[in-house]
Amino acid sequence: MKRQEEELIALLRRQDPLGMDGLVRHYGPLLRYVIYPILPDGQEREECLSDVMLLVWQKVHSYDPGRGSWTGWLSALARNTALNRLRGKGGMASVEELPQDLPSTEEGPEEALLRRERAERLRRALDGLTPGERNLFYRKYYYMQPTAQIASELGLTERAVEGRLYRVKKRLRKKLGGEDDG
Repeated sequence: MKRQEEELIALLRRQDPLGMDGLVRHYGPLLRYVIYPILPDGQEREECLSDVMLLVWQKVHSYDPGRGSWTGWLSALARNTALNRLRGKGGMASVEELPQDLPSTEEGPEEALLRRERAERLRRALDGLTPGERNLFYRKYYYMQPTAQIASELGLTERAVEGRLYRVKKRLRKKLGGEDDG
């Protein structure tokens, strides 16, 4: 980990306002980059960015360098916050409107085990891709970046990006035992 990151994390953990200033200055562009393709409205993006900054302030103690990089942790936090915000825009029914006999939405032990197994299989399949293929896959399907943005930033045509993504998905389907639709 870079010394600058360590100092920033230490400031944030001490709840020092200088840590927040450093976070905004050094990582604001990254967080905007992650949030931008997920949320279409500019005001929504800025509110989401504020939410992410507040979450970093509140949850910085849960960051564990042994589990991943600081930028990875920040990116995942921004992505998940933006996705939650996007889901919330779909409108939620008020508590009064919900019927009393709804089945539980909590995941049972079997579902949890199956979800973990699927996630592990996908992780192993993704590990089998080249770094470039994995980067392309994550940009499109994890960070939800538009094909045009990916193409522009990688110096490719949109058609080339789509072709590569098609081949990556085909390889993943094969590795995961799915049907290969040629």
